[in-house]
Order: sequence, then C-alpha cells, then structure tokens
Amino acid sequence: MSDKKPFEIARETLKQLTARKLVPTPSNYQTLYNEIAGIPHMPPFPADTLRDIAKALPTKTPGQQKQRGLLEYAIDRLNWEGVKTALVAYGGFVPVTPPGNGTPGVPISLVDDEVGGATAPALTAEFMAQIGRMIEYSQPALGNDDVRFTEQTEALLTALRQPGADLANVKQMLVNYSHRLSFAAEDQAEIKDALLKLLHLVFENIGDLSLDEQWLKGQMDALMSASTPPLTLRRLDDVERRLKDVIFKQKDAKERAVQAQNEMREMLAAFIDRLSQMASSSGVFYEKLESSARLIEQAKTLAEIAPVLKDVVGATRGMAQDSKQSRDELHAMRVRAMATDAEVAKLHQELDRVSTQARHDTLTGTLNRKGLDEAMERELSTVKRKETPLCMALLDIDNFKKLNDTMGHATGDAALAHLATVARESMRPQDTLARYGGEEFVILMPDTPLDKGIEAMTRLQRELTKRFFLAGTEKILITFSAGVAQLAPQESGGDAIRRADQAMYLAKRAGKNRVLGA
Repeated sequence: MSDKKPFEIARETLKQLTARKLVPTPSNYQTLYNEIAGIPHMPPFPADTLRDIAKALPTKTPGQQKQRGLLEYAIDRLNWEGVKTALVAYGGFVPVTPPGNGTPGVPISLVDDEVGGATAPALTAEFMAQIGRMIEYSQPALGNDDVRFTEQTEALLTALRQPGADLANVKQMLVNYSHRLSFAAEDQAEIKDALLKLLHLVFENIGDLSLDEQWLKGQMDALMSASTPPLTLRRLDDVERRLKDVIFKQKDAKERAVQAQNEMREMLAAFIDRLSQMASSSGVFYEKLESSARLIEQAKTLAEIAPVLKDVVGATRGMAQDSKQSRDELHAMRVRAMATDAEVAKLHQELDRVSTQARHDTLTGTLNRKGLDEAMERELSTVKRKETPLCMALLDIDNFKKLNDTMGHATGDAALAHLATVARESMRPQDTLARYGGEEFVILMPDTPLDKGIEAMTRLQRELTKRFFLAGTEKILITFSAGVAQLAPQESGGDAIRRADQAMYLAKRAGKNRVLGA
C-alpha cells in the first residue's frame, strides 16, 4: 500500500485521469485511486463472482433451491440486500441427519434415503394429483400475463397427471417452476401495491378538489380508510359500495345543479327582456310627453289643453302600471332565485347527512337495519358460494330500561355507544356489528360454527366485565343476554335472526347475562 496521504493520492488520481484521457466516471476514478494507493481493485458489485458462488451452492432441498433462485435473482438486479437475505435464509435449509443416524452434517435425501432401515414410501399418483390441484388453484392469483410462466405451469400439470411419471424429471420441473413462481408472486405483490397507491392518489385528488363539498370529501376519506391493507373481499365490497354511493349522489347533485343553472338562465333572460320592455315603454312615454308639450305650447284656450292633459295622465298611468308590473316580476324572479339557492344548499346538507347516516346508526356508529340487510345479503352470497358456516348473534342489554329510568336517557345512549365500542374492539375484522333496534345488536360471524360463535359472545361478556362503563364518576357494569344461531341450509337470514332472538329470550328468562345457542 502507498505511503502517500489520501489528499495526495486524490490529486494524483485527477492528474492521471487527465493524462490518460479517461472519462471522469466514479468507476474510472476508483480504479486509478486503488492503483495509485496500492489497494486491490474490487468492482462495485462483483456479479460474476457472486454468480459463481451461487452455482457452487448445493440444492438438495426445495428450500435451498428456492433460496439459490432468489440469490441469482438479486445478483441480476445488483441488489446487495437481496443477496444478503438469500444467503442468510439459505443457511436455514441445510438438513442434517438426526444424532445416531449416520454421520452428522450429511444431508438427508428427500425421496430415496432410508430411515432406520425402512425405505420412505414412494410418491403416489394421488399425491402428485394433489400437487397439481394446488398449483392449478394458485393460478388465478398469479395472472396469465407471463406467457412463459403459463406454458411452464401447463407442462408441469401435464407431467404430474401422467400415470407412471418420471419422478426425477418431475422433481426438476418442480424446482424450475418454484423459482419462476417466486418471481411471479413478487411481481403480483408489487402490482397490487402499485394499484393501491394509484387508487389512493385518485381518492386524494378527488378529496382535494372537493374541499367545499364536505359530503364528498367525507366519502373520499372513508374510501381511503377502507382501501388500506390488509385487504379482504369484505373490505373491497365496502369500497365498491361506497364508490357507488359517491357516484349516485354526485350524479344527483350534478342534475340538481344543472337544473338550478337553467332556472337562473331563464330568470336572467326574462329580466333582460323585461328591461328591454321597460326601455321601450320609457321611450314611448318620453315621445308622448314631447308631443304633449308641443300641443300645450300651441294651445290658445283651456279647452284645447284638456284633451292633451288627459292623454298625458293616461300615458303616465300606463307607465306606472308597467313599472309596477316590472317590479313585481323582478321581485318574483328574486324570490325564485333565493328559493333555488336555498334548495341547492339544502340538497348538499342532505347529501352530507345521508352520506354518513344512510347505512350507519348515528349514536353508536354501527350499521343500521339497512346496512345490516346489505351485509346479510353479502354474507349469504359468500355462504352459498363457498359453503362456509355463518353464525348470527342477537344480544340485548340487561336491565336497560332501569338504567334509562334511574340515570337518564343520555346515560343510556352513552351505555349503548360503550357496548358498541367494546364489541368492535373484541370482534374479528371480518365480523359485522349492527344495531338491530333499541338496545339490541346483531353480530354476523362468517366462517364460524355454532360452538365458536357462542365462545365469541362469551368472550365479549368477559371483556365487558373488565371495562366498566363510567356514568360521571360512577362505575356501572353492563351485561347482556345473547342468542346465537348458525345459518341452516336453505334458511334465510331473517329466519336465522328470529331463532337467535328466541334463544336470547330464553337466556333472559334463565337469569340474564347468558349466551344460549339456537
């Protein structure tokens, strides 16, 4: 290594760049700097060296094969972080024989090795077919944009379904497919993230452009929240429903605004026409006065003046009537304009109110009956499509009338909101909470059999005992009785809720603060 100081090496490097007529790129500068300093030159990213290392890595397990594929993928993209992650993960896929079974550290074969003297069972046609079904079911999530990947998938499925397939060939095809699959999955994840970002940009843009339309801005904020990961079909359905609301209300508001504009145009045209008539009448009246003045100047007697005065009085009266009529018409136009403006403002207020209250209960923030009906329809559709269990719980606050009578209706309302808050925080994201009426709530629990639904309501009861409701400084324990019903085949949602309602009344009669299944 050179004994020169760094600044001297740097100065000499710049001179050599000029002397050798090299382009002053970072790569050329570093090469000359290392040469002058006596430092071995290392390329910024030793891709070739890393590829040689990747090729030398053994791939005796599926995990090793995948990690080597990811390593090669990171090398191709000059990604040090990806190289590091792949190498670290690769170390976790080095299988060793258990103690006492051969030499420690020797990899175990996945198919043909003998364990304890017994040969591992051969791969059956049913097992191969199951792998094929798994690959086939995963295809909709990966798309068909990559033609090469699609062809590779079809070839692998064909090989897996052939009787007496060559296992070595199938294994190699699975190795190659797993590499390609990891890349396709990463691409789909990136596409999903990019689409979400674009969707959020659209929502933000609409929200920023509608600062004066509070109802529309509120909908955009709700859409932003609903489209935040993790996404589920339920949340996407919610986004779609909210977008339909926005489109419908925006269309209605636009039609009313266009109607108001047309009315304003008509009033303005009538106003201009009336002004023209007034100007014409004023001109005629002025000419009449001029003519009458000349006649009066030429008159010799009072008898000659009288007819002239009569004409003047008549013209003045006619002008006064025209002025009164014009004033009345202009006043009517003004009243109509004010009424139209008030109607448009009322429409926007109504849109703002309906936007937030159409499907939600204003007191508790839960779904109302209309929102519950829509959620029920969505869940029933899912049950028919996937044949999954659906539980419905109907719960009623115990002694709610007594609470209202002793503490007041304001305290009762606060107790309802408290129950709704605790229930929302205790529920799963896929569950739905709705206010059924009064102090009754309904909870829809998809993918839940009856016993699990009863357990969920019992957990909610325990959570309420931990979180007391505060009425001022007084702690009040809120309890509820609940009935839980699992949707039966060919049963409607209303019938299931009625069965849950009957079970809830049985829980009330059994001593309250209980959960019974229907």
